[in-house]
Amino acid sequence: MDRQALVHHIAELARLRFSEAEIGTFADEFARIVEFISVIESLELGEVEPLTHITPVHNALREDVPQPSLPREEALLNAPKHNGVFFRVPKVIE
Repeated sequence: MDRQALVHHIAELARLRFSEAEIGTFADEFARIVEFISVIESLELGEVEPLTHITPVHNALREDVPQPSLPREEALLNAPKHNGVFFRVPKVIE
């Protein structure tokens, strides 16, 4: 299958429509991607440990300490609809 036919096939699977100019552009880009992957495949990576992040990641979690909650009036202040006690939302279950 030639490159442009491959792009047409992928576009059809993804339900996308492209102009002929875009098809040509994508065909060239796909060829460069495949070429880059073949370069990566040629490298000796057997002893390289897989990474999930480039830099070390540490969770910045705080202690879970009980605190006073927001007063009801303040919580409802910016609600588009409320009845003074609860938020009013559209019914979503019949």
